Amino acid sequence: MSEVVMERAAVGQLASWGWRDLYTLCKPRVVAVMLVCTLVGMLLAAPLPGVAAVVFGLAGIGLAAGGAAAFNHVVDRRLDALMLRTAGRPLATQRLPTGLALCWATLLSVCGIGLLAWQVNPLTAWLTLGSLIGYALIYTAFLKHATPQNIVIGGVAGAAPPLLGWTAVTGQLGPEPLLLMLIIFAWTPPHFWALAIHKRDEYARAGVPMLPVTHGEAFTRLQVWLYGWLTVAVTLLPFAIGMSGALYLVGVMALNLRFMVWNWRVWRGRDPKAPLAAFWFSIRYILGVFGVLLLDHYATAWRLLG
Repeated sequence: MSEVVMERAAVGQLASWGWRDLYTLCKPRVVAVMLVCTLVGMLLAAPLPGVAAVVFGLAGIGLAAGGAAAFNHVVDRRLDALMLRTAGRPLATQRLPTGLALCWATLLSVCGIGLLAWQVNPLTAWLTLGSLIGYALIYTAFLKHATPQNIVIGGVAGAAPPLLGWTAVTGQLGPEPLLLMLIIFAWTPPHFWALAIHKRDEYARAGVPMLPVTHGEAFTRLQVWLYGWLTVAVTLLPFAIGMSGALYLVGVMALNLRFMVWNWRVWRGRDPKAPLAAFWFSIRYILGVFGVLLLDHYATAWRLLG
């Protein structure tokens, strides 16, 4: 009798999941931001990149990014169940079988890397594979639980999208795509630590050594402020090396001013809503930086053609 009950329970659990759960594993909003940054890298690499490179590049990188996100769900399923922000995820609620999620993550990753190697170029495929391993395994499975500097060290993988976009079009590396990658790398700590301040108690209960948990909120607020200035400095480099012109400089200075106003509010610590608001603005900020860089790029190309 007990075996029959267990079998019925297992069948009921399997019947409770749907395709929406598999879609959720891919973290579509995060992947969408990544693909925007990837597309910027493509468009900066060439004013009119090949359609095949853009379509297959975005598809392959998007599939691989979705696979990496799904692996993140698998590795973090027990941790997610302990945090309010993630407790409703398919694996945290045990609504979706772990084995199925692992197969889904593997399928997406293999298809993404394979598509890049087949239709784009081997360099982009290898770099995307390295980013996938860096995020899904090195960061999620090890660094996230090993050191409060997890965001800084693991940020290399998350900063790769514009570099991947550039190599998808050109098939080679250079200082410009590495600078685009550096911008995201510098931006990641103030972006994520602002959220970590807001979610400090949840991370503490889950035993994750995020900076606010290990070093306190005051120290983390200072780091948000300091890394914010580092981000400002790095975003000025495209103008300094001649990669962009005056239009970019004016636009990025305006964005940096607003960015640092929010970081200043976080640093002061007087507004409990500031960290979460700064986190959400930082997403619009990084998209704005790449947007104005792209606008300057095409404005310059238009002037040259005129």
